[in-house]
Amino acid sequence: MSFSPYVSSATVEDKTFTIETGTLAKQADGSVLVSCGEDKVLTTVVSLKTKSDLDFFPMTVEYQEKFYSAGKIPGGFFRREGRPSYEATLAARMIDRPIRPCFPKGYCYDTQIVATTLSYSGQTSIGVLAGIGASAALHISDIPFNGPVASVQVAKINEKLQINPDLTELEKATLNFIVAGTRKGLLMVEGEALFVSEQEALEALKFAHESIQPLLDMQDDLRKQSGDIQKRNWSGFTVEENLEKEIKSFSEKKVKENLSISEKTKRYQAFDELKEDIVQHIANEEDDENTSNLKKRSANEILEKLKYDLARATILDSETRIDGRKYNEVRPITCQVGFLPRTHGSALFTRGETQVLGVVTLGTGDDEQKVDALSGFSKKHFLLHYNFPPFCVGETGRMGGQSRREIGHGFLAEKALKAILPQHDQFPYTIRVVSEVLESNGSSSMGTVCSGCLSLMDAGVPIKDPVAGIAMGLIQEENKVRILSDILGDEDHLGDMDFKVAGTKQGITALQMDIKVDSLSFEVMEEALAQAKEGRLHILSEMDKTLSQYREDMSPYAPRIEMMQIKPEKIREVIGSGGKVINKIIEDTGVKVDIQDSGQIYIASPDKEKIEKAKDIIQSICAEVEEGAIYEGKVVKIATFGAFVELLPNTSGLLHISEISHRRIRQVEDVLKEGDTVKVKVLQIGDNGRIRLSRKVLLEEKES
Repeated sequence: MSFSPYVSSATVEDKTFTIETGTLAKQADGSVLVSCGEDKVLTTVVSLKTKSDLDFFPMTVEYQEKFYSAGKIPGGFFRREGRPSYEATLAARMIDRPIRPCFPKGYCYDTQIVATTLSYSGQTSIGVLAGIGASAALHISDIPFNGPVASVQVAKINEKLQINPDLTELEKATLNFIVAGTRKGLLMVEGEALFVSEQEALEALKFAHESIQPLLDMQDDLRKQSGDIQKRNWSGFTVEENLEKEIKSFSEKKVKENLSISEKTKRYQAFDELKEDIVQHIANEEDDENTSNLKKRSANEILEKLKYDLARATILDSETRIDGRKYNEVRPITCQVGFLPRTHGSALFTRGETQVLGVVTLGTGDDEQKVDALSGFSKKHFLLHYNFPPFCVGETGRMGGQSRREIGHGFLAEKALKAILPQHDQFPYTIRVVSEVLESNGSSSMGTVCSGCLSLMDAGVPIKDPVAGIAMGLIQEENKVRILSDILGDEDHLGDMDFKVAGTKQGITALQMDIKVDSLSFEVMEEALAQAKEGRLHILSEMDKTLSQYREDMSPYAPRIEMMQIKPEKIREVIGSGGKVINKIIEDTGVKVDIQDSGQIYIASPDKEKIEKAKDIIQSICAEVEEGAIYEGKVVKIATFGAFVELLPNTSGLLHISEISHRRIRQVEDVLKEGDTVKVKVLQIGDNGRIRLSRKVLLEEKES
């Protein structure tokens, strides 16, 4: 049985995007193949028709990197794809974040989106294609979805903004954002930059939004071609009207009182007690188990709605936030550096009830992370690992392994800090920053940026400029808008935006935005960027009071790395047969040696004398004989016509019998024997590399 696909295309700048449906994965609720050049991604979506008992939207997004798509076989023992890679996890989050707010509130049907790379050339971001595919698959299906949504990658290369540039060009980019949005405005932004201004960032976002429009038209066209399928009927959880009135009447005053408790733990405890009081108030002795569970869920639904409505109204009408701050006020900040004596660098950053410990370890080339990805094999010199244990929010939970959230937050902080690091050839260390979130009440990722920066400075890493981060929030009701600086966890939960901005005094280094409403206008975005800059500069001034410049001296426990340059053709001599020479150097000196193909050699040890000893050995191996120079060499072989003298390791010359003495000698052994040390002068180095030596030119002619 054959099927005719429905196909729609759009051109953005010089690249043509195509989506088609009707041929592949037809049993899914929605299935599209997205193509751009030789890059192809299959994206499918399935949403069950049986309602979940969960009180949240159970959607999962899976992004599958298939190595066959790039003509490669995976590494590792099993030689097959396993758990999602770091890059695949980040791509799945990029798909999820702009899609999730487009589902209707109360939709609690188990939904799964799966994106699978089928062909990969390295020319276009597969994550962008998968994001378009997820929206298109939902848009053409009967699943309730307020789309379409589209994603693009915008980069500034050679002072020019480009949409979806070839990935090979991104190394030259000073700005690199992934942007997702609808026709009305933006839904998500994720990216990094090299100290760009707020105005430059805003121009890039506007340019990206304009470029999204043809991709939205393409999805609308595909939906029309495929039959404009009617969205399915569904029902959410509803609270019986009289019960809702009773709960509101009983709890509204207490909710207002609880929202004025500034300390998070006490506020949460007060709401837990209120929830129990509500349940007891509405309970009836005649209730069976199902009725009792229904009332408990109703109590929770109404309580959360009251918190949402009253907290937002208070912020909009009285300009007073949950903890009593003004809308643009940053919580109190304290910083401490050198917190851990044995680490190479450490810093404790506390902002309100968010506390993050940053720890730096400096390593050598042996510590680089080797990444085997679709794009090829690469090495990472800078690593940031973010840990968010349950105790930081006063909870218990499973520990071990990293969640998608931890990977995403760590990636954002890594981008923010990467821009301020020195060039690797100038500071040839592998740098690892670990973020330990000890307390969390809003913006632990931006606390990671601040603690990470201070710990790098404490470690003596010559950063370009200190960097800090701040999280912004938004409360928006019709014409009333309030932008909040340094948001609490509750303000994130109850608000309409989570907008994180990191940067230095000079400009932005990282940006992340997620919207919970249908879109965000550029007017609000511009105001948020300006207010974020104000907050960021305040945080930097507080950090400056603790440590204003990176330390000149590194920790005594950190390795010292020095670089030396040799000719590439000498690398073989330094390594030796089977690594014999280099292993002997390491054994004799106790240093670590990393030799690059360019001839750069990095020598690492906490002991400077050992480094100098290793350098002397390598220099002696790589030294070259100079014509006219005088050497003291060792006789290594005797022949009838002369002696071979080793001038340098692995370099010998011929001392002809006629050049041994002014007087005529019958045989070489009359003057020299193997193992003797003899002073000679280099007479000539031939084109073939042969070296002629003379002993007699250094002797007096009257020598007998």
